[in-house]
Amino acid sequence: MKAIIFDQFGAADVLKIGEVLEPVLRPHDLLVRTRAAGVNRADLTHRRGGYGRPDFGDSTIMGLEIAGDVIAVGDEVRGFAAGDRVMGIVGGGAYAEVSRIDYRMAMPIPASLDYVQAAAITEVFVTAHEALIHLGRLEARETVLVHAGAGGVGGAAVQLAHALGATVFATAQSSAHDLVHKLGADHAIDYEKEDFAEVIARLTEGRGVDLILDFIGAPYFERNVNSLGFGGRLVQIGIMGGIENAKMPLDRLLYRHLQIIGTVMKSRTQDVKHGMSRRFKERWLPEFAKGRLVPVIDSTFPLAAAGAAHKRMEDGLNVGKIVLTT
Repeated sequence: MKAIIFDQFGAADVLKIGEVLEPVLRPHDLLVRTRAAGVNRADLTHRRGGYGRPDFGDSTIMGLEIAGDVIAVGDEVRGFAAGDRVMGIVGGGAYAEVSRIDYRMAMPIPASLDYVQAAAITEVFVTAHEALIHLGRLEARETVLVHAGAGGVGGAAVQLAHALGATVFATAQSSAHDLVHKLGADHAIDYEKEDFAEVIARLTEGRGVDLILDFIGAPYFERNVNSLGFGGRLVQIGIMGGIENAKMPLDRLLYRHLQIIGTVMKSRTQDVKHGMSRRFKERWLPEFAKGRLVPVIDSTFPLAAAGAAHKRMEDGLNVGKIVLTT
């Protein structure tokens, strides 16, 4: 089968299309004819060598998110059959014509969605659900600040928070404010021209928000803590801005009874990942079938152009998901 391979870590142009063996079917696996694969920032880190030469549980081939057709099922699989359209998070191997997925991570693709849309759902929406609701415990009528609200996970979090009935603040470039409002944000903050902490203080009359989802890290950390209200929660799900010189206002943490929670999906055990997928599927998958939640697609590239897809993401040009098609 054809797959994306590379011989050395480096820039996007190290990615090549080549021939590799198809994955071996195991008892709990589905073999899937991959029709589309989501591109995620973890793929960029993989290519640059940030994980070494990883095996995310299933494959050293890049890619963590697929949509396609089941072509074979393992002996212990329940609820799926050859010919089913499925989507889900995989332990590597998405950048290939055939991939395999633990059936407990797989979900049926709603009939109203095509493969490209399906490939743009699971990684970002499962992560957003876990951060917002399972860890962040967001409830209706609470307030949440979502950083990078026009990005993949950020945009998903804005939609889920709005659907839950929360008041949503989102940071984004001014050019993306129309999008984040469309996704459900009540207030859009231009992070390039505004200090989000000052905006939150003004709009909440100094109370702060109940929950913050942050992908940036050290440059936002102190302001995040200062933007939380009494009993507020900060869920840290990324460190795109770095980890150095993060300042902690301990008095605010102490006297406002704040909680700081970190989470990374890739390092979770398979059992935990099964639970994450199950919780998302049970609560939100019907909302996609009804059109109440929608994946946001930035662009599509053929599998052989994976390097160009990576370059677009690295250059910060995408608003929504980049998807590869096979």
